[in-house]
Amino acid sequence: MCALTDSKITMPILLFSLIFLFIYGCGNSGPTTARAPIIQTQQQIKEQRTSPLTFVTGVVSGVKVSIQYGAPSVKGRSIWGDLVPYDEVWRTGANEATWIETERPMVIAGKRIPAGRFGLFTIPGASEWTVIINTDWDQWGAYYYTASNDMLRTTVPVLESTEEHEVMQFSIESAGIVFRWAGIEWTLPIQSV
Repeated sequence: MCALTDSKITMPILLFSLIFLFIYGCGNSGPTTARAPIIQTQQQIKEQRTSPLTFVTGVVSGVKVSIQYGAPSVKGRSIWGDLVPYDEVWRTGANEATWIETERPMVIAGKRIPAGRFGLFTIPGASEWTVIINTDWDQWGAYYYTASNDMLRTTVPVLESTEEHEVMQFSIESAGIVFRWAGIEWTLPIQSV
């Protein structure tokens, strides 16, 4: 009788133990560090992009200006009038819309732009580009671009660049914001208020 009682007690304990191990084993894949290679942070994903997220900052006419943009490469492609069509609004880079930020008001093409962050869109052309400062900076590409949110539209002449510039770049220089890529460049003059 003692052997029968032991097996009646042992069986439920064994069954409970197996269920506990199954539930615990399936619900816990180990320490967090074991999963780290599978889970990537948003920053790591941005760093692995084909067109890396790029941030530049500088001072022009006493105004600190920052720009964030996705920096595509030429990679042997035909860019102007092909990959980037003429006469259409462009995000001026890759992925998210390019944005510009200033900590103080500035003047562009005679118009006062308040301190803040704004979308920087363009309409490329063969000899001149339209540069657009828009209140909607937080968007993907230019798919949701709305002209009624424009704070400024101005044209800038396009010059042939002395270098090819494989990777698109913005720089903050004494003349203003300078764009260079795929054999061209243009400058958006900035003045302090």
